[in-house]
Order: sequence, then structure tokens, then C-alpha cells
Amino acid sequence: MNDRPGVDLSAVVKAYDVRGLVPDQLDEELARLFGAAFVETTGADAVVTGHDMRPSSPGLARAFAQGAAERGADVTEIGLCSTDELYFASGSLHLPGAMFTASHNPARYNGIKMCRAGAAPIGKDTGLLAIRTLVERWSSGEELPAARRPTGSIGRRDMLKEYASHLLNLVDVSALRPLRIAVDAGNGMSGLTVPAVFQDVPVEIVPLYFELDGTFPHHEANPLEPANIVDLQRLVRDTGADLGLAFDGDADRCFVVDERGEAVSPSAITALIAVRLLADHPGSTVLHNLITSRTVPEVVRELGGTPVRTRVGHSFIKAEMARTQAVFGGEHSAHYYFHDFYNADTGMLAALHVVAALGSQPEPLSRLVERYQRYAASGELNTTVIDPGSALAAVRAHFAGHPEATVDELDGVTVSTPGWWFNLRPSNTEPLLRLNAEATDPARLAQVRDEVLALVRR
Repeated sequence: MNDRPGVDLSAVVKAYDVRGLVPDQLDEELARLFGAAFVETTGADAVVTGHDMRPSSPGLARAFAQGAAERGADVTEIGLCSTDELYFASGSLHLPGAMFTASHNPARYNGIKMCRAGAAPIGKDTGLLAIRTLVERWSSGEELPAARRPTGSIGRRDMLKEYASHLLNLVDVSALRPLRIAVDAGNGMSGLTVPAVFQDVPVEIVPLYFELDGTFPHHEANPLEPANIVDLQRLVRDTGADLGLAFDGDADRCFVVDERGEAVSPSAITALIAVRLLADHPGSTVLHNLITSRTVPEVVRELGGTPVRTRVGHSFIKAEMARTQAVFGGEHSAHYYFHDFYNADTGMLAALHVVAALGSQPEPLSRLVERYQRYAASGELNTTVIDPGSALAAVRAHFAGHPEATVDELDGVTVSTPGWWFNLRPSNTEPLLRLNAEATDPARLAQVRDEVLALVRR
């Protein structure tokens, strides 16, 4: 174990990335060691790095680059960028990459999202634990082995225009009807990327909180929380916008608000994009995680595609994207994955598909998506529990004898019947159980939700 005061790498290294408080859990010296361990683990002779707008990000990213260069890797720094721009750089340059961001977390947090060449994810099962082990050893005083190559170079490259051009080559937005789009950047990285992507798109952008500010002076950059889209909802109504877009801090997720200022379910957006991509790629596979609406696989089957259900989490979905050659994948957390974007998630490409779908026909967005909102849904309900395993076992045992139910354990416990389903799964980082439920009507939903919560909270 490392003996650095206040540093606990078991708490910092998550299932998919590195994330912690700065400087208590993550500082520049640790970032340098992560850079060295990244090169040692991947065997890379060149890497690409980027960072978000948090005050600590430039220093952490530069320390990582120095650690990587010390192990003999040439480092290309693309500087300020969104996470999906870093994935684009990794894919287009075919280099392993590291993005410094804590996504939607508060300002004192930072972290590292790492990938192999081609934007292939690095998670606990695909290299992250090996990286953690090396950092722990080296930070506790063990001497680093001799580098296999001479010290590498560190250079700069701006890839924003290439990123925007690539996205616009994937979606035809040349013949849209006039649209007004309100965009809440949340002081995050979409304040940089939206102007670059939309500058030649024939729409009017109404910007909100586009100033890059990692202290998040207006609200947290987490649109999954309803309180954080209130300003966007008001802006849509006040300006008569045709839709609203809200991005999280590193802009890899995009949330949508219709012309009435009502939030559109990410499951409905998943179905909408799936329809567009299946039209261009008939019979293709579409992935959906196990908490998306039942509507998604229904729509995919209706159009002749093949739906594939996956665990929650980007590393699992990206692996399945590669394995199944899926054209598209969606999560209910508003992560959207595209075969034509290196199987990676990109909120901006999802936004362009929504804009293209809306602008190519006369109906308002609320009418366009209502066909994909067939069921009543609970949203995600979190409960703190002392022993998540025992609570899961109690729920599993309770529903095992239900005459209509099927039970599976792909990710936590999922119980399905013809009229309803729920998934109860543990958090990767906290003593929480997360409940998502869906039913054919609100009354049935309330009954199922309350029955499960009574078991969990007793």
C-alpha cells in the first residue's frame, strides 16, 4: 500500500476511471505517476492528452504528460477539450489517450478517463487495476524501473476543427427548417465545442452559461438532476425555442428539453436515434442498457434491428459495441455510443441527430418523441443501505416465486413481467442500491416501486 498522507487509491480508482478530491486524493505528483504507469501498462510509444476547464486540470494534465514522457512516450497535448473530443483524437490518431475531468462532479474533484488506441476503454478489468498497482508501489517509495526508451517529447495540437468536421460528416444538417436551440453549457466544455460544431449549421443558438468556469458558479454541470435544468427550461419557454440541450461538465452526455420546457427521457432519445440509424443501416444491432425503457428494444425490433441488452457502464457498452458491431448504443443516463465514432460516447453527435430529426419534419419535438414514451417510469431512486448484498438477496427471494416474473442478475437483480419490470443494482462507489422501475400505467408502477423499496428499507 502507498503511504502518502491522505491518499487512498482504492477510493480514487473507480470501475471506469480515476476520480477524487484535489489535492487530498489526487495531486500533480500522483498524476505524474499515473502517466508513467499508463505508458508502462499500455506499452505505448505515443499518447494523447486533454483536459477540461477545472482550475486543477491543466497542472494535472501536464504532470501526467511529464510522467508519460519520462517513460519514453511522445505526448500530444490537445489542451482544453470535451471528453468526446479526446476520444476523437484517440480514434483518429490511433493513440492511447487520457482525459482530465471529473465530469459532473463538484469543482474540488478531478479525475482521469483513460483509453487505449482507437478510444477503446480502460476499466478495472482492462488495465486500470494494473495501473493502480504500479502507482501504489511507486508512490510508496519503490524505485521505477529503467525506461525502455529515451525521454519522449511533449507537443501541442489543436483538434477542435477536425472534431467538428468529423461530426458534421456523420449527420446531414444542410437542409433544416429554421430552428431556435437553447443550449445550457453549465460553464462546462460544451461552451467551447458547441460554437465550433454549430457555427455552420443553419440554426439559431441561444447560449446559456457558455463561459468556461470549473467552479460552476450557476449550477452543477449535472443535467441528470432536475434542479440543474430549471434555467434551461425557463430559457426555452421565454425565447420560444424549438428545443433545449444541456450538457454535463465534460460534454460527453447530452440531455434534451422539448419546446414546452419538458425534459425528454434519454430512453426516448435512444429510440429516436436508433430509428435514424436503422434507416441507414437496416437490420443492424442496437445496444441498450438494462435500465432503459422497454420501448427501446420494442422499437428496434419493429424496424427489423436486433436489440442487445447490456450492463450499465461505458466500459461494458463499448466492449459490446466492438463485439457485436452494433451501429449504436444508448444508456438511460444520456450516454450515447456510435459505431462511426470509434464505438465511443458523444453527447454532441447525439444532439446533432436530434436536431436533424426535428428539423427535417414539421412536428414539434414533443409530438416527435411521444411515440417513444409508452410506459410510466420511476426514474432512478437511491437508497443507502448497510449491506447491499443482503438487501439484494431479500428482493431476489421475494420475487423468485412470482408466477409471471423472470429474474436475472446481469447487473444487480432485474425482475420482469408482462406489465412491469424493475432493476435494483448496487453502486460501484457507495453503499447505495439504485432502483429503476417501469410499468404500463402509473398505478402499477407505484405498487411495484413501493413493494421493492419496502423490502430494501426495512
